[in-house]
Amino acid sequence: MNLNDLRDNAGARHRRIRIGRGIGSGKGKTGGRGQKGQKSRSGVAVKGFEGGQMPLHMRLPKRGFTNAKFTKDYAIVNLGMVQKAIDAGKLDAKAVVDQAALQAAGLARGGKDGVRLLGKGELTAKVEFNLAGASKGAVEAVEKAGGKVILPAKEAAEA
Repeated sequence: MNLNDLRDNAGARHRRIRIGRGIGSGKGKTGGRGQKGQKSRSGVAVKGFEGGQMPLHMRLPKRGFTNAKFTKDYAIVNLGMVQKAIDAGKLDAKAVVDQAALQAAGLARGGKDGVRLLGKGELTAKVEFNLAGASKGAVEAVEKAGGKVILPAKEAAEA
């Protein structure tokens, strides 16, 4: 066997079709796009258009309403992530852990209304949290580990 005997396997290399290169190529003139119309033009992708049939997103029933004016934007932090940060030395378990400390450790991103603690994962360190919100499971897990969670007092709506 010599170098000049080496060949690619059959079908390993496939020449691309050069469209719009004359009528003899079989893909000339309209370049495989048919005739006229929006889709024959360049730069057109009609997303969700089903040829005049009612599109799926319009056929499905809509339910509910979200009043975005009153929604809260919380950064979500799980207990497992907090424990990982403490083990890595990014968080000090002896100090009070608040939004600033979590952001400095790279755990809380965004959250203009504060940080909400969720109970996913395990917490073994004794930590004191001062946050905007926490789930029941998270509060129980923190108290079980010997720490505590300080939440802002809810304003009683009296009318």
